[in-house]
Amino acid sequence: MLRSLFSGISGLHVNQVMLDVTGSNISNANTIGYKASTTVFSDTLSQMLSGATVSNVVQGGTNPVQVGLGVQVAATQTNLGQGSAQMTGRATDLMLQGDGFFVTEKNGINQYTRAGSFSFDETGTLTTPTGARVQGFAWDPVAGDFDTVAGPVVLTSDPSLLDPPAVPDPITGDLPSLTSFNFGADGTLRGVYSDGVQRDIARLSVAQFNNPMGLEKVGETSFIESANSGAPILGTPGSDGAGTIIGGALEMSNVDLASEFTNLILAQRGFQASSRVITTSDSVLEELVNIKR
Repeated sequence: MLRSLFSGISGLHVNQVMLDVTGSNISNANTIGYKASTTVFSDTLSQMLSGATVSNVVQGGTNPVQVGLGVQVAATQTNLGQGSAQMTGRATDLMLQGDGFFVTEKNGINQYTRAGSFSFDETGTLTTPTGARVQGFAWDPVAGDFDTVAGPVVLTSDPSLLDPPAVPDPITGDLPSLTSFNFGADGTLRGVYSDGVQRDIARLSVAQFNNPMGLEKVGETSFIESANSGAPILGTPGSDGAGTIIGGALEMSNVDLASEFTNLILAQRGFQASSRVITTSDSVLEELVNIKR
């Protein structure tokens, strides 16, 4: 059977993969925090028709004669470039300006995302639209700072453990209630209470990776740790090279539609060319069959 026939089939396969990746990018052009992917091709094994020879007193050396056997998908690479900012004015919409990922927890598994469209649920816990709990560092009144154990960021944590501590009302005995809140550039969630005092509630945690391109996409604009991403390095916004927080803003998708439509054309033409290779190979085989007639 002709080698070109199978080379054409491999071309159909990889260009179909490129179409799939490009289509996913285009469909997520307006997805908050989405990171586009690109397809990388590489050739497959080449068949050796004759090996290389060294020169001698009779003749010079010759190069190897090889025939390629098609193409394969080498990798799909994630573009982690930052998307543009969209101002929303919502206090719980957060954007990371710089490196790092928000840390969330769902079903006991830590996930990492750049999509900062958060909101508080009925328990006062900061969550993603799909219910994953945003992780952070709680205030440690003993150490007088935020601890290093990641946990869910809770809006209405015990007012007696805040900084400075809340004092019960001398008449009613009630602790002051939260009236408003905001996130600082360092990820600190600060609340304004009914007694007029501002108190730090918690601080967002940010994860960095030695190889962020090695993260595995799991849907819902989130990633999980993989064997090649390295373990997460937890920190706070603005520290150890991590990005800072922009409140009231969201990071848009980094999909470049002009590039994606160009890739769409390239994949389409590559698919058509591979189809033509198969058609031509079929014509050659047909001629061979007709020789016997």
